Amino acid sequence: MIVAVLLGVLVLVAGGCACVVWAERGGPRWARVLATVTLIAGELVRASGKKRRRGLNPGSQGGE
Repeated sequence: MIVAVLLGVLVLVAGGCACVVWAERGGPRWARVLATVTLIAGELVRASGKKRRRGLNPGSQGGE
């Protein structure tokens, strides 16, 4: 079951990346919309990773 979910996520990521490349080369409107959604999702994932890392090391910002 977990393998099927991971495979589905992998297919979605690969499809999103393909849409970004296609939209960059002037693809159809739906490809540009999917590319925008993919880029926004990537930014959200990146932002959540930064927040998580900050939460794990709360004392690392203090100088010694």
